[in-house]
Amino acid sequence: MGTSALSTGCLLQIMTGDGQYEGEPILQVLGSKRIAGGNAERYRLLLSDGQYLQSFSMLSTQLNHLVNEGQLVEFTIIKVNQHITSVVNKNENDESRRVLIIIALEVLKPGVEVGERIGDPISLTEVNKPKAATAPEPQRNVLNTNSNANTLPPPPQRTQKPSMNESMTFDGRATIPISGLSPYQNKWVIKARVTAKPAIRHWSNAKGEGKLFSMDLMDESGQIRVTAFRDQVDKFYDMIEVDKVYYISKGQLKPANKTYSNIPNDYEMTLTNETVIQECIENLDDVPTVKYDFVPISEIADKPANTIVDIIGVCRDVGELNAFTAKSTGKELKKRDITLVDNSDASINLTLWNADAENFNDYGQPVLLVKGGRIGEFGGGKSIAMIGSTVLKKNPDLKEGHFLRGWFDNGNGREVRNSISAQSGGGGGGGNYAAEWLTFHEAKLKNLGNGDKPDYFQIKGIVSLIRNTNVVYKACSQDPCKKKVVDMQNGQYRCETCNVESANFKYRMIVNMSIADWTSNRWATVFTDDAEKMLGRTSDEIGYMVDNDPEALNTFLQEQHFRSFTFKLRTKVETYGDSQRNKISVQAATPLNYKEYNDYLIKNIQRLTGVGKH
Repeated sequence: MGTSALSTGCLLQIMTGDGQYEGEPILQVLGSKRIAGGNAERYRLLLSDGQYLQSFSMLSTQLNHLVNEGQLVEFTIIKVNQHITSVVNKNENDESRRVLIIIALEVLKPGVEVGERIGDPISLTEVNKPKAATAPEPQRNVLNTNSNANTLPPPPQRTQKPSMNESMTFDGRATIPISGLSPYQNKWVIKARVTAKPAIRHWSNAKGEGKLFSMDLMDESGQIRVTAFRDQVDKFYDMIEVDKVYYISKGQLKPANKTYSNIPNDYEMTLTNETVIQECIENLDDVPTVKYDFVPISEIADKPANTIVDIIGVCRDVGELNAFTAKSTGKELKKRDITLVDNSDASINLTLWNADAENFNDYGQPVLLVKGGRIGEFGGGKSIAMIGSTVLKKNPDLKEGHFLRGWFDNGNGREVRNSISAQSGGGGGGGNYAAEWLTFHEAKLKNLGNGDKPDYFQIKGIVSLIRNTNVVYKACSQDPCKKKVVDMQNGQYRCETCNVESANFKYRMIVNMSIADWTSNRWATVFTDDAEKMLGRTSDEIGYMVDNDPEALNTFLQEQHFRSFTFKLRTKVETYGDSQRNKISVQAATPLNYKEYNDYLIKNIQRLTGVGKH
């Protein structure tokens, strides 16, 4: 195979000036090596165009799989569909180095089929190197034994046309895709759409006070999380709007902490004093719009708690603004519930907090779009909660929004009776599920919990055993979040869901106990509210015993054994790995109502004996 198969001489053109090249270069891979150090996996390639060798080439991280799958072995022929170049920091000789970063490529011919190096390429490091007084022996490249740099053609004439991978749109500088960003670059501009911008977060610790906000950016190549602190919050927060497109340059890039972000990018960006952000008001067609995966409200009943969903519905009803003080932090909080309906003939409650709750205007019963809301569950009912990354839009300019506007204005949605947020009988009566008196044996015969939806029933039972391990956990101090926090070992606790660190946390209970009736016994989970009522102690009191007096905790829990309650239970088969388990949770535990229980026993006796009504 001759050098005509490659884009001969293209590497010299790409690696000089600003890296522009007209067309998609065809190159040969002569080797690959993983770059040592750093949190992100990176690969360096030795590339040839048949005339020149370039060893300072790197794969964008989304292409790492090609190396791991053996698709870029020695002698492979590739076509570079998208690339950028970047100048990295100077070395000890005060020399800068230009690096080629490959963002997209196509394998044209596997290395095993080529089987040889094409041409007799020389290293680009020999180009334009001053000649010594006496001609030295030609330097050999590790993969080239015949190269000679004494006769070099002049550099190809550079074209002034921007690369197909770039657009000269920001102060005459070329923009690059988000997927091409890395800490190895120091001069770049991206053009991206803001997909999310949660409220400003504040923190206070021994080192002082501060604030931050994060936003998510998207272009056709990928996404990235961007965070601003302190002065940058004041500078940029008010100017940034969700769904608008901006040019951004001079941000600081570092490996992403996957513990706190689910954005599919190995890097994240921090805004600095040098960061420049400018709104783009023209040529927006090359930046994709935000995609929504709307779930009909009626289907939310079948989804597990804590699932993140996109929904759209009409604001039918608005609850009162309620103010209260959080027990754990002493902070005043504000809350408002609104009811959304859609054409799936169902309604659900959306909970707004603090500024969102206080400033909500329901004029005209607007259509509301919720992107990234979290499903909450209480008493068998489901609701939607706003979390740190949730985006709320009023009257969105979407076909789904226009349809719901016409649907509701034509008289629909006002008599919807399928309330997904209605509590079940297990939570205190009413709702969509009946809390039937059963024994554990009868519940098993009825195969409860094996359907598409959870089942609810109630029993008279006793507490036969309480596990004394993992009775409490440290949860986020911000209502309504109940997620477990990560101890940062520095006096701070990190909530991944809210994307915030705080010196505060709140204890929450999650008690595993064995409940028995006269037919059998089952393990059940009791959560904070019901556990506090059953045990007569607050979560903070139990948490104190866990941390400071485990012997007293063990004694206290043993004293709770053999106490009788009416348990209202939720049962549902859930999958854990490759196995399934019928999980039972306590929806309510109340002192036994003897009149109600006697009525149940009498009816059972009548059914078994055939005796008429008493």
